[in-house]
Amino acid sequence: MTEAPRPEAQANSTLLLRNGRLLDVVAGDYTEGDLLAVDGRIAEAGPGLTAPAGAEVRDLRGAFVLPGLIDAHVHVTAFTADLASLAETSPFYLAAHVAKIMSGMLDRGFTTVRDVAGGDYGTAAAQAEGLIRGPRLFFGGRALSQTGGHGDSRGPGRYVIDEHATGADCRIADGVDAVRAAARDELRKGSHHIKVMASGGVASPTDRIDSVQYSMDELRAVVDEAAAVNRYVAAHAYTARAVNRAIEAGIRSIEHGNLIDDSSVALLADPGRDVFLVPTLVTYWALKREGRESGMPERSWRKVDEVLDAGLSSLERAYRGEVRLVFGTDLLGGMHRHQNEEFRIRAEVQRPLDVIRSATSEAAVLLRAEGQLGTLTIGAHADMVVLDGDPLHDIGVLADPAAHMPLVVQGGAVVRDASSLRRNHRCARGPGRW
Repeated sequence: MTEAPRPEAQANSTLLLRNGRLLDVVAGDYTEGDLLAVDGRIAEAGPGLTAPAGAEVRDLRGAFVLPGLIDAHVHVTAFTADLASLAETSPFYLAAHVAKIMSGMLDRGFTTVRDVAGGDYGTAAAQAEGLIRGPRLFFGGRALSQTGGHGDSRGPGRYVIDEHATGADCRIADGVDAVRAAARDELRKGSHHIKVMASGGVASPTDRIDSVQYSMDELRAVVDEAAAVNRYVAAHAYTARAVNRAIEAGIRSIEHGNLIDDSSVALLADPGRDVFLVPTLVTYWALKREGRESGMPERSWRKVDEVLDAGLSSLERAYRGEVRLVFGTDLLGGMHRHQNEEFRIRAEVQRPLDVIRSATSEAAVLLRAEGQLGTLTIGAHADMVVLDGDPLHDIGVLADPAAHMPLVVQGGAVVRDASSLRRNHRCARGPGRW
């Protein structure tokens, strides 16, 4: 189990939420009562709890309480859809954008995210120390790409390669020895996982979406290096061929998977393999509408159609096949604001409860943080979202957080309060209301 990064600035608060409907995401039902958070953890739950001296008290008056949301596929450095331009961006300018992007994610209810290319030790440390406002960050550092692969941002007319050729989010490594060295270097810097580009993609300028990337020996070398330090590998992969190769190599997390077939589903659903699929449907929905305006080059934007329509049918195929599905978005540039639209898109195929599980309990298992995140059980991190409607009845309340999410709690502290009645302290003026 991986210890979740903790925002130390919020570690000493005491918060009592009264009269809420607390969702058990595993059982799929609500319990009416109170929830007490002490020093960043859930300490007690039940009816009629006594507020400790000095506790902040909120009367939820029957509102719905879910565990804090987890987005398992983000890029916190992607302030533009022109990813190649990151190679020429000042790190100070980039950091300012990262802070803004992460703050927006927190306001949308995402108290934890997994960055799969771009976020690094410094980003996670800044959040954990309270220097920037945002979700807990599980990071993979720079993703590994072969020459001419999805992480190689050079156009066909560029010949020079250097350490920064792929920008802030990727690095090029070719051959077993080179990928071992690159994986070890990212793990040295504290990465929670390693990401490899195992197929072509939309944003890359010179590869085809239906290509497969990295040899089996190279993929297995990365898996071996991650396993040696009790970490795992995530793979960008679209087609059945690319997905199947990645799973056979021992990769644990498949990103996207828009073009899988029944053979892929069989491998993904095999309980002996411990594999998760992280679809990212909203990014194609957003790229089709706003990709060019957000900086995506025309040649990349034209690739979107190849995966857009297939994504929902692949999700349905995987859902029917009982694949372990985790919530992800993969948004770029100004399109980050559409993060919660993924709930609405997935609900076209999945039950609302299963969509919620993908963004809570199932995501926590992928992160190896089960029991700590994605749950309202005693001892877990006190991360919660409060909703004014029942998401099991209408998933739209999660898709529109500005209208339906009055409170976000992270580490036992209220980090977003959109209610008209501001917080009060019981010891000073009686119970507060959300």
